[in-house]
Amino acid sequence: MRYKELIDRADVLIEALPFLQRYRGQTFVIKYGGSAMEDEQIVERFLRDVVFLEAVGINPVLLHGGGKAITTKMREAGMKAAFVDGLRVTDEASIRLVEDTLDGEINPRIVKTINEFGGQAVGLSGKSILIAEKMAPRLNAKKEETDLGFVGEVVGLSLEAVRQAVDSEKVPVISPIATNAEGLALNVNADIAAGAIAGELRAAKLIYISDVLGIMRDPAERDSLIPSVNRQVIEKLIKEEIIEGGMLPKVESASKALGAGVGKVHLIDGRIPHSLLLEIFTNNGIGTEILP
Repeated sequence: MRYKELIDRADVLIEALPFLQRYRGQTFVIKYGGSAMEDEQIVERFLRDVVFLEAVGINPVLLHGGGKAITTKMREAGMKAAFVDGLRVTDEASIRLVEDTLDGEINPRIVKTINEFGGQAVGLSGKSILIAEKMAPRLNAKKEETDLGFVGEVVGLSLEAVRQAVDSEKVPVISPIATNAEGLALNVNADIAAGAIAGELRAAKLIYISDVLGIMRDPAERDSLIPSVNRQVIEKLIKEEIIEGGMLPKVESASKALGAGVGKVHLIDGRIPHSLLLEIFTNNGIGTEILP
């Protein structure tokens, strides 16, 4: 290998040094979802980056989604998926399927992969962490009031198991299933759950990994990425309907998390190789950052 290539690699490490020093011992809450979860190679690459964070002294707390896998399972079972403001309408039959997919398949698979890469992870069902109450009906695209069914809104948290995992230098891997006061399972939007957990932990960063570059003025134009915004700008973009659909739960929960003391929020595309590391350990980043 030529000296120039070796020097370039060393320069990358030196660029990362101040970020490594700044965030050592800090907690990052990472929400992982979208089609970035569907390709095995992309999943493995992302989870290897999570192991890297753990190895350099950062405390990653991983909350995963699984929406596309759930939609596929529903289709196979003859169920039709429906969404209102990015929230899945969940009836009694589909909530059981959601539980089985998230807690029985996706969560153990993520834990297993992290451990295979030399990290240490522990799987936690959100039912032991997220306390929710049934979400009120919302207006659909036709402005009709829609009952979302077994969909929960986070009203409380029990983070003892999460803190124990972090203190033991293990990565807690959490599913977005909650329980209400009666012990009934409720489907919770993973973006909202991640925001609630990050706020309670006063995380240094809340990072949303999905299949979009970040906040776009026009999703069809890659060059329309908005690299940096604050909470005031977010409100303006929502009113202008530039932020809508599945992006709404992300930015709304991001705004609440920042208000609760989270240092910064990042929205990045998990399909880009090592996007997590590029956003955290380089000067320019690659997605959208949301500031208080």
